[in-house]
Amino acid sequence: MSIGKDINQGRFNNEYHKASVNLLYTYNWVMEKIKEVCSEENLTPQQFNMLRILRGSYPEPLSTLQIRQRMLDKMSDTSRIVDRLIVKGLVKKSISAKDKRLVAVLITAQGKETLEKMDAKQVEMDNIIGNLNADEASTLSDLLDKIRHIHNE
Repeated sequence: MSIGKDINQGRFNNEYHKASVNLLYTYNWVMEKIKEVCSEENLTPQQFNMLRILRGSYPEPLSTLQIRQRMLDKMSDTSRIVDRLIVKGLVKKSISAKDKRLVAVLITAQGKETLEKMDAKQVEMDNIIGNLNADEASTLSDLLDKIRHIHNE
């Protein structure tokens, strides 16, 4: 299938327009697939992302600001996600010892166990774009980097 067939649109303004629409459509398609895998562990993609960030910093806690800076989705409501993960027992928060104005967030043993279950699903996650070979996946990643860096120079 092509993007035109997938969204029932025969014409695009130009190849840049077509690529932008395709990128947005594919992003949403990939996110739906990721949501399916995450939901098996009762997580949202944002919660999964946050747990991975916290595991990466373990045993050091992170402030909600540090977490937000590392999140893939910069529009996420970090505090609300932390609160939901606390209810699930996957993270805990405390007042930062270094700065009493900051909340320190730390992944729990249960959070790490949940991520280990998600780690076992890595092949399933990889298969979301599994119709690409490793070289194509690398090229795609390079092209996506190139798109972002035109505006960051």
